[in-house]
Amino acid sequence: MASKHVVVVSAGLGQPSSTRLLADRLAEATARSMLAAGVPAEFEVVEVRDLAHEITDAMLTGFAPEALAGVIDRVTRADGLIAVTPVFTASYSGLFKSFFDVIDKDALAGTPVLVGATAGTARHSLVLDHALRPLFSYLRSVVVPTSVFAASEDWGAGDETITGLPERVSRAAGEFADLVATRSTERGDPFADVVPFAEQLRRLAGDDPL
Repeated sequence: MASKHVVVVSAGLGQPSSTRLLADRLAEATARSMLAAGVPAEFEVVEVRDLAHEITDAMLTGFAPEALAGVIDRVTRADGLIAVTPVFTASYSGLFKSFFDVIDKDALAGTPVLVGATAGTARHSLVLDHALRPLFSYLRSVVVPTSVFAASEDWGAGDETITGLPERVSRAAGEFADLVATRSTERGDPFADVVPFAEQLRRLAGDDPL
């Protein structure tokens, strides 16, 4: 069985960051789920902050610099995508959005995506359904049912079981792993076998046998 390639996109601005920490937890849980299912997988992490200048250049010129172009190619060819952003003013970060703005709007169609977000307070948790899910739905990606939000309190007290974060991570990763594992490696044109409208009309009129 061919190994699955999963790309983890982390838009944290600091080093270290809670965004990267959540991204790593989701990747580790996904790896465990895929290992348990007997599906080999490799993971690649993309730190968006390292591409900030290239993303700006691409937005201004319409052309991605070589380093950014290589990352975009790997993201769009991935079997699955884990995307995690910090929350600013009740939405994803501008850098996170800009990264996906420079990717062709059709390039992630059908790609399984696990979304996550981090913020200082749980009041921002609605960003998952009000911003992230609509973004990837517009890109026609397949967003897993469970998304994961982590507030500062989720990392506190040295006992994550208080907030249930490990359970949420495990459930979301399991759903994501199932989608990645069953996704076909064939990336042909999904419209290749579509019957032209004129031909359909001829068939309905009885002029063209099935």
